[in-house]
Amino acid sequence: MAGIGIMQGRLVPPYPGRFQCFPKDNWQDEFALAREAGLTCIEWIVDGFGLETNPMVVEGGLDLIRAAAAGSGVAVRSICADYFMEQPLVRATVQQRRERLGFLGRLLAQGSALGVGRVVIPFVDASRIDTPAEMTEVVAILGEALDLAASSRVELHLETSLSPEAFSELLGRLPHPLLKVNYDSGNSASLGYAPGEEFQAYGERIGSIHIKDRILGGGTVALGTGGADLPSLWRAIRSIHYQGDFILQAARGLAGGECQLARQNRLFVEKALLGEGMVGYGSRA
Repeated sequence: MAGIGIMQGRLVPPYPGRFQCFPKDNWQDEFALAREAGLTCIEWIVDGFGLETNPMVVEGGLDLIRAAAAGSGVAVRSICADYFMEQPLVRATVQQRRERLGFLGRLLAQGSALGVGRVVIPFVDASRIDTPAEMTEVVAILGEALDLAASSRVELHLETSLSPEAFSELLGRLPHPLLKVNYDSGNSASLGYAPGEEFQAYGERIGSIHIKDRILGGGTVALGTGGADLPSLWRAIRSIHYQGDFILQAARGLAGGECQLARQNRLFVEKALLGEGMVGYGSRA
């Protein structure tokens, strides 16, 4: 069942110098905190930080995740593969590409064994697509990746900084049912993209949504205080009859207040969705 969840690491204080990463020392704590905040799921992070202890990829780790999920009633339905921000699939050598696709295949297999439905792959910042040649390169890479996804029956969701037109072009070159869009409201606001234009260009391919707010050309701020045209976004979401999860990735507050902030942000989103007549996203608490 779809619902409102949160990006892993947002329910505990951040590590020094890291805004978002796998919380290697206290990841289990977040399951009870997510339940307390009324959230239904956690989007798991796989990045280079703490990779050697990340239970999503280490032997025997899936049993630990299953136990935490069962004990809290909070699911893990998605993986955010920030690993590919540090080890981009684009602009890689042949050897790097082979190794990185191999890691993706491993991640998809692990996700499938856990019951994960999607892996979000970022093509932003260091992994952004800049040129037509890189677009062609990414199409070829994703063609290989989709073979891996088909074997695992796990969707690939792309988070990109491409304009609506360019993203639509990329998707048009890859009409695969397992390839979908991860829509990030904050990134779009920072880039000055309009939700109506984005959803018109590729709305039918949107499979997951990250909720945050950013100022134009700048960083993340509290929901409703940045450049994200949230009223237009809610209407656009309703227009595509979206049935997937909403993952909170909003700005952090004071250390120690993460659970309360998550609850406030969850209520903010619920109120907006109810105002648009989108039922079924009520809290669990």
